[in-house]
Amino acid sequence: MKKLLLLCSLLALSFGVASAQASSKQESRKNLTIKEWKRGNAGKGTRYLDHVTKYDANGRKIEEIEYNSSGQMIDRCTYTYNENGKVKQEVVYDERNKPVRIRKFEYNSDGTKHKQYNYSPDGKLLSVKEFEYIR
Repeated sequence: MKKLLLLCSLLALSFGVASAQASSKQESRKNLTIKEWKRGNAGKGTRYLDHVTKYDANGRKIEEIEYNSSGQMIDRCTYTYNENGKVKQEVVYDERNKPVRIRKFEYNSDGTKHKQYNYSPDGKLLSVKEFEYIR
């Protein structure tokens, strides 16, 4: 019984630490923009912008942009969130900033993904992915 109580206490403590770390990480990203720079030629070449990630006032990722070595956008992805702070929609754009893919998500009551709906840019449902969690 003591071992079970100790195990439960350790689990609760570890979940609390993980939750605090996630909260702290999100807190530190409020209104943050991260620019990733890259150098070709084994790090000796010209530096160029490779990736930009933007976060909102709640510390949630709202946009990612990837660039090629010429500085042209390869693709861009935007994220919107539901009332529980989970991603509700992702929109992927091409190099001309035209939508190419839309994903919408549903979640289980425990916060895990339940379904992912994949749409074409014109709103036509292309496929549905279901998630199953087995322990």
